[in-house]
Amino acid sequence: MSLRYSDEQRLLADSARDFLAARSPVSAQRRLRDDAVDLGFDAPLWHDAVELGWSAIPFPEDFGGLDFGCKGLGPIFESMGRNLSASPLLSSVVLGGSLLHLAGNPAQQTHWLQAVIGGKQRLALAVDERSRHDPSRIVLEAKAEVQGYRLHGDKFWVVDGLGADAYVVAARTSGQPGDTQGISLFLVPADTRGLTVSALSLIDSRNSARLQLDQVLLGSDALLGTLGEGWTALETALDRGRTCLAAELLGMAEQLFETTLEYLKTRVQFDTPIGTFQVLQHRAAQMYIDLALSRSALMAALATLDDASHDARARARLVSLAKWKTGDTAIKVANEAVQMHGGIGVTDELDVGLYLKRVRVAQGCLGDRDFHCERYLAHA
Repeated sequence: MSLRYSDEQRLLADSARDFLAARSPVSAQRRLRDDAVDLGFDAPLWHDAVELGWSAIPFPEDFGGLDFGCKGLGPIFESMGRNLSASPLLSSVVLGGSLLHLAGNPAQQTHWLQAVIGGKQRLALAVDERSRHDPSRIVLEAKAEVQGYRLHGDKFWVVDGLGADAYVVAARTSGQPGDTQGISLFLVPADTRGLTVSALSLIDSRNSARLQLDQVLLGSDALLGTLGEGWTALETALDRGRTCLAAELLGMAEQLFETTLEYLKTRVQFDTPIGTFQVLQHRAAQMYIDLALSRSALMAALATLDDASHDARARARLVSLAKWKTGDTAIKVANEAVQMHGGIGVTDELDVGLYLKRVRVAQGCLGDRDFHCERYLAHA
């Protein structure tokens, strides 16, 4: 297992950093927020990212992908975190696209996966049914009928759900909440009768939605994979998404750390730079240690996503470790950044507050610190 990016991945990191710094700096996220853009991201920017091949990175060449592996997504999401850049890369490609690749039949893959890779269609994953992530406790019911399946229930916190062309909906076809058996995956087009999509307001001003499925009737061709056996594909896709979020969290934490260090060097009190105060030096040193540990955890998780020698339990441990550690570190660094900047740290004119809000949302998305501590223990 390599805990370093390869030469090709470092080149990708350089390309992503330059592209996002020029096209999607923090000021661009401010504009999206202030203009109340429903999509939560800049559509032309996403088109250009697709042209750069970002949407094709993890998929085989047979589908029009680059077969670069999930580890190739790490540098992209780190750069997105550093710039607070918003895009549907996580929702449409990492989550929705992965499920189509893992569970879809050839017809579904031909129609949808190639369109996702080409940026012509956008998917969103609907799995959670309350504010706290817990995919095994799915209640939304899918009943088999002569014509296909009838879905009824609600979904909460659907990332990039507004404006999506279709949704991958996790539903229960048998068993009880908490059972991993009996979970099935369905592809639901956005114009399906009985489906209602509404905005969910979060502090990071990104695109989040709620789904209401009122006796939604789907044909049998809407089923992804085998009935009642969608858990394995769902967990694999979720682990990819969790690891990408961990990379984004690390990128935000490192940017906040560098910004805070610069402030400590230039802010003067009592005719002395505050960076010379020993107590602040100790706190900065602790942040540096946590960032180094977070990077090690992230690189191990990225490596295991592409390593077939690791079983599902080992992957789950490493992914949960990375998501927990990067989320914990990002919150600590964001809090320290606010404290060390003083009262201005939470004002809107300073970027620190924007990072703090996004960190809070990202660390809770696809499992917060408590969820991943429990999951790590369950797979130990």
